This record gives sequence, C-alpha cells and structure tokens, in this order.
Amino acid sequence: MKIESASPEPLLRRFMPELDSLRGIAVLGVLFFHGFRAAYGNFPFRGIRRMLILATEPGALGVNLFFVLSGFLITGILIDSRKRPDYYRRFYTRRALRILPAYYSLLILLAVLHQASAGFLGLSFIYLSNVTDLFGVSMDYHPLWSLAVEEHYYIAWPSVVRKLGVRSLALFSLSICIFIPVARAIAFHYGHLLGGEWYTWYAADGLAAGSLLAIGLRSSISRKKAAFAAVSFLTLSPVLLIASAPFGMLSRQTLLGGSLQLTLVNIFFIGILLVFLVLGSGSWKWMVGSSVLQFFGYISYGLYLVHPMIFRVYDRVTRMSWPRLQPSAEHFSLIVLRFAVVSAAAVGLSYVSRRYYEEWFLRLKDRVAPQPAETVKVVVASPAPAVAATEASEPL
Repeated sequence: MKIESASPEPLLRRFMPELDSLRGIAVLGVLFFHGFRAAYGNFPFRGIRRMLILATEPGALGVNLFFVLSGFLITGILIDSRKRPDYYRRFYTRRALRILPAYYSLLILLAVLHQASAGFLGLSFIYLSNVTDLFGVSMDYHPLWSLAVEEHYYIAWPSVVRKLGVRSLALFSLSICIFIPVARAIAFHYGHLLGGEWYTWYAADGLAAGSLLAIGLRSSISRKKAAFAAVSFLTLSPVLLIASAPFGMLSRQTLLGGSLQLTLVNIFFIGILLVFLVLGSGSWKWMVGSSVLQFFGYISYGLYLVHPMIFRVYDRVTRMSWPRLQPSAEHFSLIVLRFAVVSAAAVGLSYVSRRYYEEWFLRLKDRVAPQPAETVKVVVASPAPAVAATEASEPL
C-alpha cells in the first residue's frame, strides 16, 4: 500500500468518519443476506439468478465485522478514560442511553405484532437471547443474539480494562482470541457446537481481536507499519483459507472450519479496519468516505434491529392479501420486489428512529455524562459528516 507524502492525520482521531462507511458496509451485507441467501438460498435457481443469490452469502459476516469494530472502539473508549473518577458511571450511562431505547422499543413491537414468544422476549429483556435454547426457549428473532454477545462484553470488559495494565490487557485479549477457537473445536468434537455458535463463549473472539488492535494502535506503531500489517492480514487470511479448503475450512460443518473459519474472518476484518484507518486519515480519504455508506452507517443500529421484522410483516401481508406477490422459484422478480419494498421501509423507519427518537437520548447523554475534552492523544476536527471516536461504536 502506497503511503502518501502529504501530512496525514493520526490514525486515531476524535472523529473517524471512515468507520461509519465500514459500518454501512456491514449492515448492508446483513440486509442483502437476509433478503436473498437466507430466505431463498434453497430455491432451485440456475445461472445468473443462482449467482446473484450466492453473492449475498458473505453478507452474513457483517455481524463479525461489527464485532471487530465494536471491540476496537469500545476498548479505545475505555483505555482513554480509564483514569477518570467517573469511569464506570460515565461508560454505562452513555452505553445505556445509546443502546436501550431502540432495543426495548423493538421488543415492544415484537410483542405487539406477536413475532416472538413471551419466554423469548423475557430472556431478551435481560440480554440472554443468544442462550435461549439453554432455557428450552426457541430463538424467535435471530438478530438479537449478536446484541446479547456485545452486551455481555460491555458489562464485563470495563472492569478488565480498568484493572489490567496495557501489556496484561493485550495478553488477555490475545488469550481470548486463542481460547475461543479451541473451545469451538472441543465443543464440535463432542457434538455441542452446532446450534451453539451464538453463545458468547464461542463468539467473543471477534470483539477480543478488535480490542487487541485498539491496544496496538495506542503504542508506537507508525502509519507505515499499520499499512504493512493491513496488507499482511488481508493476504494471510485468504491464503490460509484457500490452503486449508481441502481439509474443510470452507464449511463450519467440519472440525477445522467450525473452530477456525471465524478466526480467519476476524484476521481479514482487522486488515480491512486498518486499511480504512490508514486511508481515512490520509489524502485518499475519499476512497473510504462515501456519503451513501456513511448514511447507512448512521442508521445501522436501527436498520439491523428492524429489517427482519419488516420482512416478516411483508410476508404476512402479501400472504393474506396479495398472494400473487409471494416470491417463488418461478418469479425471481418478486424476490427483488420484496427486497426493494422491505429495504425502503426499513431504511425509512430506521432514519426516522435515529433522527427523531434515538438522537434525543444521544443529546441527553451529553448532559448526564458529558464527553471529556480529550479522548485520544490527538484530537482532529473533521468537516465531513463524522462520528466521534468515543461514540462511534454502535451495537450492530
């Protein structure tokens, strides 16, 4: 990767709008996956239609990109504020005001629309939606599992960061990145992994990988080293994936793939995140500053929450009132129509929620738990639509 000679900004800044672009990519990937591959991947399409369906399959990994991004940002927030006397109160207050209003509003909607059982909603109320099967309760609304994983991280990680030194914190994060794939391998061997991939103890290595990057970038790593690391990670993960494909790495139905596939995905996303930081702080920031992607990053939390619900509503309404609009293997255009209608409705609702509902709580948190004057070593203002480094992390 070429490093520009013009005076670049620091990799870590008060405002990092390129991360909104990255978040936009992640949520669009999830949206396309649910609209095509997840719903119609088993339909007997051929040719270009089959290729289009399969092309959306990697979008499911948008959740893993969110994990890496959240680990990176939240750990940065905690490290930069660890000496504050109001460390815990400020962090938990600001996180609660950011996450809980939209989250609990969704649970109310799911209850009103009868899209989830009382047992599932009760467990989701206390962020146990990723372990409902341990209580004999079905997973009624899949997107909530990842929010549960992140919430468990938000609850536990501040104490870890506060009590450990930087070197110990890095080693602890690295140990999680190593331990969880081993745990997945053991669980797979004994037949306990399939269906349990949502458990926090099998899914938190992406958060730990992002945390490790946040710690590393707060050391003396130069832009040149960061760019080299980005290229190395982006090269290493595909090479290892291809080289191990004959041994089952491409499928999570094998011991190797079930335990290590997501590890390679996390490595790749660390490389992507580094690329965005390097480009976003240099003269090539236009490459990662798409206003369209930043818009989707702006509404990503709400869009992630509501889009499956709106898919369900569309399916119910068309089934009852306009059965001819129900997608089928003979009418690919109806799949596209379904995706277009639901996406437009979900984007509109998410924007209204963010602009006129969630923003009220965002302003409130600046009054009850104000932002410090400095959150990273160097503060750089940005004229572009920006995301504060300390608040750029959104749950998914």
